[in-house]
Amino acid sequence: MIEDVRRRRRPKPHERRALTLVAGCGGAGATEAVMVAHGFTVEQLSELVRVGFAISTSECTGGTKFRITEAGEQAMPRPRGGAR
Repeated sequence: MIEDVRRRRRPKPHERRALTLVAGCGGAGATEAVMVAHGFTVEQLSELVRVGFAISTSECTGGTKFRITEAGEQAMPRPRGGAR
């Protein structure tokens, strides 16, 4: 039941921006350093993971990478209109 509530939650504006950035990095994900350089706080990144929009993994180099989840992809804004 909690999982269903998590998936239906709409992302906040900064979360949508973070999800767009992480998704743009492809399957490799985005490092914590890149996300912080783009103005995101560690607390904001932790919230993305907590609500299920992203996962974090520790890399053997000592850094953390963030990857978007299926729930995160579904929560991302859809482009409006067609391509011109």
